[in-house]
Amino acid sequence: MDSGITGADGRPAVVTVTAGEGGPAAAAPGEPAGTAAAVGVSGPAPAASGEPGTSAGTGPAPRVGIRFSAPAGEAVWSCTPGAARGLAAVLLRAAEETENAPGEHPVTVEAAGLRRGDVRDGDRAMTVESARLDGSTVHVTWRSGAGRSWTQAYAADAAVTLKRRGPEGR
Repeated sequence: MDSGITGADGRPAVVTVTAGEGGPAAAAPGEPAGTAAAVGVSGPAPAASGEPGTSAGTGPAPRVGIRFSAPAGEAVWSCTPGAARGLAAVLLRAAEETENAPGEHPVTVEAAGLRRGDVRDGDRAMTVESARLDGSTVHVTWRSGAGRSWTQAYAADAAVTLKRRGPEGR
């Protein structure tokens, strides 16, 4: 299993992140992207004294290195730890927006399959707060975008069209 990161040509890329001292270590195959173990945390070579990024008497200022290696080529960047945290925050926000964006096509599920976080297709946002099966009836508590909530009963096999599915395992 690869990390899911691809180059501009769509082919898999290896991302190596370095911090502190030591040589970079590549992402381990099969590990999820975004964790220190998956991106191989180690360190770049220190900058020479007097170069930008050094501080008097203490040696080089800390840097985080990022290397993208793909069949089409390689790019190497570095930044301060603060900039790395900023990049991580921007990536996290983009991931959340992507996951929460409506899909191209609504999905229809049986009422018995509704789960917390599912969003009903329609003009107004309605999100499933809870769904409880009682025999052949499902009691669904919805929450509106305005914060109001109500419970509605459905036949367990009733078709409910969703704008997007909530996360698994809730």
